[in-house]
Amino acid sequence: MGIDLYQRTWFITFVIVIFQYSNGVAGSERAPALFVFGDSLVDVGNNNFLSSIAKSNYFPYGIDFNMQPTGRFSNGKTFVDIIGEMLGVPYPPAFADPNSVGVKILGGMNYASAAAGILDETGQHYGARYSLSRQVVNFESTLDQLRTMMGSNVTNFLAKSIAIMVFGSNDYINNYLMPSIYSSSYTYNPSEFANLLLNHYGRQLLALYSVGLRKFFIAGVGPLGCIPNQRATGQAAPGRCVDYVNQILGTFNQGIKSLVEQLNNRPGAIFVYGNTYGAVGDILNDPSTYGFSVVDKGCCGIGRNQGQITCLPFAYPCPDRTQYVFWDAFHPTQAVNSILARRAFYGPPLDSYPINIQQMTLFN
Repeated sequence: MGIDLYQRTWFITFVIVIFQYSNGVAGSERAPALFVFGDSLVDVGNNNFLSSIAKSNYFPYGIDFNMQPTGRFSNGKTFVDIIGEMLGVPYPPAFADPNSVGVKILGGMNYASAAAGILDETGQHYGARYSLSRQVVNFESTLDQLRTMMGSNVTNFLAKSIAIMVFGSNDYINNYLMPSIYSSSYTYNPSEFANLLLNHYGRQLLALYSVGLRKFFIAGVGPLGCIPNQRATGQAAPGRCVDYVNQILGTFNQGIKSLVEQLNNRPGAIFVYGNTYGAVGDILNDPSTYGFSVVDKGCCGIGRNQGQITCLPFAYPCPDRTQYVFWDAFHPTQAVNSILARRAFYGPPLDSYPINIQQMTLFN
């Protein structure tokens, strides 16, 4: 039988309180490693090493990350950078970097690739990228290295490590919503397409589970109809999101939550759904509460909503990034990533279901 996460949530909460009083901090058995799978929201430079036009290895990307572009599609840290800091693990290096070998991989690895999707064809107009299925294969090659280095200890290591999955956005904005390039919107209605994605996603998650990973945080897709790129299409009134785009995401996000419930029946499995849509929606609906004043345009970009053309090399970004929800045409600022990370790590079931990342670390 798998761990009954639902009945034991009260116990985990109690244990956290005990740790807080005994250690003086919000203590937990920190994960030994963080394995990151996803798209440009969490890419830390894999596409730098691929023949792709989806790259961010130039200034002003990284302007708030030691004033240095790394391949992160942000002004600063990504969502997983901040999660890693909370877990006390080093930033997982990019898999495609030839220097990511040996002891450098003992804290985990990042396989995320800009333009990547759940479907292999998603984002192909950008050139090379690591799709979800390819990222799973890449993880298995890392696992071969880990087995060589760790021997039989690798089983316990993987069971305590955390995998973060951030997929789905490109399957919509760089596939389903591009009928001039991709046929998916002619072939499937929104519910059918969501179910296609979920079936592919479920198979790959089971593949990762089958080789030893046990703890998964699976982020849902945010309100894509509100990103500058979609607002710039002119399909909505000024100041409004493209409602149609947001509406078609419902089946997918609800499907991930249902998938999590099914997968948690497996022995030792801890699958968690991150309600990205709700968290970003809260920020957009009440920005001043979170310290933001600009919600409908990118800090760095060109054209309508600074979203028709994304941030170009040596463009001048907005001077105060902390006031902006979006950094460029597609991606949030570091300030938003920080909020999303805290809600995933500490949040209630509405944010992180059925438990949060901090609670996840308490399971052995």
